[in-house]
Amino acid sequence: MKRMGMIFRAKANKALDRAEDPRETLDYSYQKQLELLQKVRRGVADVATSRKRLELQLNQLQKQSSTLEDQGRKALALGREDLAREALSRRAALQQQVSDLEVQHQTLQGEEEKLTLAAQRLQAKVDAFRTKKETIKATYTAAEAQTRIGEAFSGISEEMGDVGMAIQRAEDKTATLQARAGAIDELLASGALDDSSGLAKDDIQSELDRLSGGTDVELELQRMKAELAGGSSTSQQAIEGGQGGQSQQAQPQDTPRLDKQ
Repeated sequence: MKRMGMIFRAKANKALDRAEDPRETLDYSYQKQLELLQKVRRGVADVATSRKRLELQLNQLQKQSSTLEDQGRKALALGREDLAREALSRRAALQQQVSDLEVQHQTLQGEEEKLTLAAQRLQAKVDAFRTKKETIKATYTAAEAQTRIGEAFSGISEEMGDVGMAIQRAEDKTATLQARAGAIDELLASGALDDSSGLAKDDIQSELDRLSGGTDVELELQRMKAELAGGSSTSQQAIEGGQGGQSQQAQPQDTPRLDKQ
């Protein structure tokens, strides 16, 4: 199970590395830093608001304390010592509240200064990170473009590899068709294949065929004439030979007749 878990984590990490884009990761980190800076600024504003409220309360208490002091003086001037004592007692209670609020005010003021300093430092870090982020993104983009251009020139990229394979297949098919067409032409020229398509041949071949056909006809006509001429002379000789035989046969018959006489 441990090995299976390790293999799964390794493959998942590899898949994440393959899918991760450093530019997107840097932008996300920068966005998170901006959100943190915004929270710090909001905290500074909240502390400043609380400090301002304490200042307003201190001003009101100080005004009330001054008013009670004036009232005690007037009561004492009028011979009302009891009223003067009461006024001074209330003023003492207000002074205690003023002291507590001043302590809180100093504490909030210190916190505000700390948060303000932290916000300034964080702002400087965010600005430096933004500059570095843009530099890294530009460098990464340039390296990626240079790598793609190099792969395209060398033909090892997937796109150029597919294009190269398509060109090779087209060249192979073209060479095969050219070889097949040449072989068919050679077979037709040698007579191994007959042109059964009935299509007309070119002009030169048609002229040669016509001349060859005309020569064969003339030769055949002359041969027939020679045969006819030879047959006529033979018949004439046969006729002449037949007449000479008859005359020779007639002469022996006449001679005995003359002898008898």
